[in-house]
Amino acid sequence: MRDILSEIIEKRPLDATETVRRAVRPQLRKRFYKRAHAVKGEGGFVLLLDDMPVKTPARRHLVAPNRALADALAEEWNAQKTVIDPARMPLTRLANATIDAVVFNRDAVIDDVAKYLYSDLVCYRAEAPAGLVERQTLSWDPVLNWASETLNACFMQIQGVMYAAQPRRAIAAARAEIPTDPWRLAAVSSVASLTGSLLLALALSGGAFDADRVWAAAHVDDDWQMSQWGRDEIALERRAFREAELRAAALVLKHV
Repeated sequence: MRDILSEIIEKRPLDATETVRRAVRPQLRKRFYKRAHAVKGEGGFVLLLDDMPVKTPARRHLVAPNRALADALAEEWNAQKTVIDPARMPLTRLANATIDAVVFNRDAVIDDVAKYLYSDLVCYRAEAPAGLVERQTLSWDPVLNWASETLNACFMQIQGVMYAAQPRRAIAAARAEIPTDPWRLAAVSSVASLTGSLLLALALSGGAFDADRVWAAAHVDDDWQMSQWGRDEIALERRAFREAELRAAALVLKHV
């Protein structure tokens, strides 16, 4: 605010975009610790900043279930240079959500994430153009084939965007594969939200697809549009932020 007032007083022109950016820019806390590290403690591995335990927004200790995940969290905190920027800490945000919310609302989270099965991204196919149809087929058919063969969940392909009900048996079979462990459940929920597909999230959770493949499959339509009309730099910037969140979830699924 002081910078904006200075510009007005000094009669320098204000850039409208920069004004908005300054107005919404969070006040980030300066880095105050020398080293983040994890030690064995109650319930797992406690993340410490020097000798002080990290707390979640609900004031619970940030405790990871194993050393590998705890070290990854510590690495994220050590990567903060002069300030602590939560926007650049997707793994910590996911850990906070797990500890503060998912642990206490597991059934509700399962119910919520299961809703993606009723209109899963990979089930709805374009009718044209042929190039997009081909890309969707190459990226999404393997997901449906995996669900059918591995989960015994046979989902229908639907042409166009009009809703059509999926077989109850397929939904029940896929729902049964949603993990109940809070950390894995939080990760699967995050991936489903980021991609619009629980089937992609389950394929990642089950080790059938890696993070690169899941992310590419989630953006078939967007990538097709950019191949026709050119790159959208603003959209790509937002995508990079979401991709970091997906990779944090994939890290949890790898280690938990």
